[in-house]
Amino acid sequence: MDETRRVLAEGFCFLEGPRWHEGRLFVSDMHGDRVVAVDAAGQVEAVLDVPTRPSGLGWLPDGRLLVVSMVDRKLLRRDPDGLHVHADLSGIATYHCNDMVVDAQGRAYVGNFGFDWEVREAPTPAALALVYPNGRVVRAAEDLSFPNGTVITPDGRTLIVGESFGGCLTAFDIAADGTLSNRRVWAALEGASPDGICLDAEGCVWVASPLSSELLRVRPGGGFTHSIKFEHHVVACMLGGADRRTLFVLTAPSLTREACRAARGARIEVLEADVPGAGWP
Repeated sequence: MDETRRVLAEGFCFLEGPRWHEGRLFVSDMHGDRVVAVDAAGQVEAVLDVPTRPSGLGWLPDGRLLVVSMVDRKLLRRDPDGLHVHADLSGIATYHCNDMVVDAQGRAYVGNFGFDWEVREAPTPAALALVYPNGRVVRAAEDLSFPNGTVITPDGRTLIVGESFGGCLTAFDIAADGTLSNRRVWAALEGASPDGICLDAEGCVWVASPLSSELLRVRPGGGFTHSIKFEHHVVACMLGGADRRTLFVLTAPSLTREACRAARGARIEVLEADVPGAGWP
């Protein structure tokens, strides 16, 4: 794989939740309080404002956009007449909500920090929420160490979530009703702190590791096929483009809100992957 990268777009505060949808990359400018869409030429369009910090993105089967609202711990839905609360996650999330994956049936799996890491609170295990298309919320999994980036395999039967402070990717079986079971370590990631992830057609997972400023391609069971260093923190990644071989990488020079808003140094960088993306998102 050619590790040459280029900057597609820049000048953002802090980008999260990249999703390739209908020919464009949708991302949450988390510390800029908005969702934007970027085309293949780098043209940026503002999609909507979310003053309570947007994060994970996804779509219902009918095409309506779902957006995680971090601070108030809600999942929002964009209807033709504007934003509405799709689900209240405050009964499960013990701190800010973050990344999300939405499956083919419109079921959303949403993680949360568990604790305030910016003020160095003691780490607290967090639960993963499952939101059904009708807005019903249940606890899908517990005792996760900062559940973050999440993917679902093409057959819809396995969910993989990165535990940022657990240094691993954790897998679950997905039942017909969306519930999770058979928890196991999919891959241990020594020295890495997984954030956003995406899956490819060979069953490997691309992992953004912000604290080590690298992008990793991880085999099932563990071991890296690629380890690519970046100048800045690597926050999330997504395989998209017409053939799903364009690897979009979100980077930022800082991780704290005020520093990010002051610097506006977040970028979307692009590499070309040998293996196309697969599954959800």
